[in-house]
Amino acid sequence: MKRALLILAASTVVALPAMADEALAKSKNCMACHAVDKKLVGPAYKEVAKKYAGDKTAADKLATKIVKGGSGVWGAIPMPANPQVSEADAKKLAAWVLGLK
Repeated sequence: MKRALLILAASTVVALPAMADEALAKSKNCMACHAVDKKLVGPAYKEVAKKYAGDKTAADKLATKIVKGGSGVWGAIPMPANPQVSEADAKKLAAWVLGLK
C-alpha cells in the first residue's frame, strides 16, 4: 500500500510541471494558434519538439521567437511578436514545448 502511494505521489509531482507550463501557454494566449498535438494556425507543439530534437540551441531560438515573432519556418503565416511574454516565461514555454513527445 505504501509503495502504491509513493508511486502515485511521484507521478503526480512529475506531471505538475508539464501542466503548469500548459497553463502558462494558455495564460499567454499561445493556445489560440497552437495545440499540443494538432496544427491550428501554427504547428502542433509536438511537431516543433520533433523538428528541433537534438538542436542544443533550440530553446534559445524558440524563446526569442516567442517574444519577437518570426516567419518562414513553418510556412507563409508569420508568428506575431508577443512582447507581453517575459524572457523567463518564454524560456519556460520553450523548454516545455521541446520536452513534449
